[in-house]
Amino acid sequence: MAKLPFYIEVTDMAEFSRMVCALERVPRTAFSFDLDGKSIISVQMDLLKERSVNFYVQTDKKGHYLSYGFKAGKEDYDIVNTISNPMYLYSPIVRVKSLPATLKPETASLPEVVYESIELEDLTSLIKLSYGFEESPFPLFAFPDGTNWYVGVFMNFNESDETSYFCHVKLDYEPTKPFMKYSSKDGIEPTFVSAVSDHGYSYLKVIKLKGKHPLVKL
Repeated sequence: MAKLPFYIEVTDMAEFSRMVCALERVPRTAFSFDLDGKSIISVQMDLLKERSVNFYVQTDKKGHYLSYGFKAGKEDYDIVNTISNPMYLYSPIVRVKSLPATLKPETASLPEVVYESIELEDLTSLIKLSYGFEESPFPLFAFPDGTNWYVGVFMNFNESDETSYFCHVKLDYEPTKPFMKYSSKDGIEPTFVSAVSDHGYSYLKVIKLKGKHPLVKL
């Protein structure tokens, strides 16, 4: 039986652009195609029991690249046809005419393939975990569930272990800023910020989903 992929929608183009470009040495390649009658761009971010987990955003705009940078201290992004600004990052967009059956989304009820949940005590613990396993830090994903917001990372602690985890912190407020700033030298709790302009700090990008993550068992 084909291991069909999962497709999960992020809030808007700002979140998607940040996900594929921000803080990346090489921006991720995005794919453009029609999904359930909607024009989207998508990127694979994880594997869950050999099934790809793809994140996407709806857009009717066409172009060859997704551009991302900062203008007047704020995120600036667009879908363009040429690479023109050396200060910006560019994600190539591969246009797919039609998806093969093996890349179409799972349409049956969600199986028992989920991320197990591990709640952490504080944002500092989350930061440590985000930097602990990869040369480049994991992005943080945030989504609501009732009156709470959950922000965390998806990971597998052991390649031989089939279980994947969502390691998270529960918040009683919406994280409205796109980055988390942190320093191991000042002992101050990490904070959500709008830009990555302060020197001497490390940063993680925060990606907000359009709704509750359907594969996380809280």
